[in-house]
Amino acid sequence: MIAAKENFPQLTPAEYFTWEEKQLEKHEYIDSEVYAMSGGSVNHGRIAIRLTAMFDNHLENSGCITGNSDIKINIVETSNYTYPDASVTCDDRDKTTTQYITYPCLIVEVLSPSTEAYDRGGKFRMYRNNPVLQDYLLVSSTSIEMDLYHKNDAGEWLIINYKEGDTIELKSINLSFAIEQVYRGLDLTPEPK
Repeated sequence: MIAAKENFPQLTPAEYFTWEEKQLEKHEYIDSEVYAMSGGSVNHGRIAIRLTAMFDNHLENSGCITGNSDIKINIVETSNYTYPDASVTCDDRDKTTTQYITYPCLIVEVLSPSTEAYDRGGKFRMYRNNPVLQDYLLVSSTSIEMDLYHKNDAGEWLIINYKEGDTIELKSINLSFAIEQVYRGLDLTPEPK
């Protein structure tokens, strides 16, 4: 999804929730500023659906919650809220909230040219403050490649680059899959600028 800053007065978190319920589009809320989320490409949507379905099927009867781009994440110890493309939480604290989750173990962002730098930089800096997060998966929508930011047992973030022929390993949910499974049948021809 692509975020664009809205030009109106800053809102409190309570005002943001009340206001957003009346909107036709989704909006992220970062540091009291509201950012409209516009749609992504067809590939972006298809990749996000495939990953969400794969996670949900894998975690059936596990007690974990698989989220799509409609489930907000509250950034730990802040009043900031984002809409990742997919997420998974297995934390009991998230089973008592109805408008957002706070403790995902896995977050996925499907990259768009306009958001890639932010997803890799500022957004990841916010997400990694979550003590429960283990895997942050960045997925290309124009080529067969994914970058996994994985927090090891020592609390260090490692970056693992995957390409065609590789098997993705998400330790956070104990799932491995061939990268081609996500990209099957997609036209990866770059869109004209």
